[in-house]
Amino acid sequence: MKLIGMLDSPYVRRVAVSLQLLGLRFEHQSLSVFRTFTEFQQINPVVKAPTLLCDDGEVLMDSTLILAYAEALARPRTLMPTDFRELQHDLRLMGLALAATEKSVQIVYERGLRPPEKLHEPWVSRITGQLLAAYGELEQELNRRPLAAGSPGLRQAGVTLGVAWHFTQQMIPEAVPAERFPRLAAYSASVEALPEFKAAPHGEGTYRSNG
Repeated sequence: MKLIGMLDSPYVRRVAVSLQLLGLRFEHQSLSVFRTFTEFQQINPVVKAPTLLCDDGEVLMDSTLILAYAEALARPRTLMPTDFRELQHDLRLMGLALAATEKSVQIVYERGLRPPEKLHEPWVSRITGQLLAAYGELEQELNRRPLAAGSPGLRQAGVTLGVAWHFTQQMIPEAVPAERFPRLAAYSASVEALPEFKAAPHGEGTYRSNG
């Protein structure tokens, strides 16, 4: 199977890291939804990253849906807890991390794609408030219940959180001062040191299998 999309997208990177942790082999094609729109459109007319081209040619999209498929392929290996209470907690962390990712992307797009004279500062302030609220909740959760940051032991909640924080700090660090979230910063640094994260670094590069 082939993962389509650039690793500067936190959603693409989330999938690339997770597929490795699940032990699934894949290729990666680094296509931009902007610069290589036409080429991307030939694979997926919707031009949505990430896109997963399955072995039989069927196309999947949306990181959460792609990872549901990956989990089914990898069984019994999983990045999700089987205990109901642990699952509930991990889903809360993932929801917060995905909210932080969404708000970060919205700010990046507002600043990068909209002409300065069209920038609506009340909207940006509202998004930034939501972003800080999500990270504030995650900081508290890590203080209350630390997450595993090693492999094995790393779960999808940790992958999603780590990728989200790293993206925010790469793209809009001034919006989320790292010193206000020391546990998130430390956790991100720990997972970024793992080989699965290093093999799919944030940026315009391509995932390279170590195997």
